[in-house]
Amino acid sequence: MNIKPLSDSYAVSPQITPDDLAIIKAEGFTTVINNRPDEEIPSELQDAAMRAAVEAAGLAYVVNPVRHSGMTADNLTVQKDGMALGKVLAYCASGNRCAIVWSLIMAPELGADGVLSATRAVGYDHSAFRPQFEAAAQAVG
Repeated sequence: MNIKPLSDSYAVSPQITPDDLAIIKAEGFTTVINNRPDEEIPSELQDAAMRAAVEAAGLAYVVNPVRHSGMTADNLTVQKDGMALGKVLAYCASGNRCAIVWSLIMAPELGADGVLSATRAVGYDHSAFRPQFEAAAQAVG
């Protein structure tokens, strides 16, 4: 497990397993957001199995599959709602999609430079997304 903090209340990670949940909880996370579609992963790591394990560990669980083919407005809404539940660990294959979703949500507050700086600090080069982050930063409401 490779937890990459983007803020005090949001971090991303590559795929987690039920064995990681004790560490996740010990690190103070209260919510796990699964950004992986079931079709990408084996059954033991799909939504139903992960929901059962996360909830058994006493953590909140949100499923929000972000597909490589594109992110939707619903993905942003579900992620933002999940972020309101406490300290979040979001995971996907590499953490990259989770970081992009966070950046689009946080761009109005942090600006494009702020989200690019945060993601760069943990190893993601999202400079190609600057136009989208700038547009998100200008969006109202």
